Amino acid sequence: MATYRELLEQRDSLEQQIAEARRSEVAAAIAQAKQLIAEYGLTAADCGFRGLGALAGKTRTTVAVKYRGPNGEGWSGRGKAPNWLTSLEAHGRHRDEFLVSR
Repeated sequence: MATYRELLEQRDSLEQQIAEARRSEVAAAIAQAKQLIAEYGLTAADCGFRGLGALAGKTRTTVAVKYRGPNGEGWSGRGKAPNWLTSLEAHGRHRDEFLVSR
């Protein structure tokens, strides 16, 4: 019967073999996929892939201005307050003074 250390060595050896086999097979699969894509002129959509990136397939909508500054600056009220507003608040003005009436 194998000792604990021998089994650990066998495991390390097998993990290395597994990693190398995977690298080799992935490289072959990528090469085959590239060859088929080129041969048939396939696109990402043909392969069932959606657009790349966080906004793929999503449409952005604009948000109405909720606050308007004295020089025409606008802010939707979302995210961090802009510098013009924080500066005015630091000088004693209140945010509600700049609300856009609807």
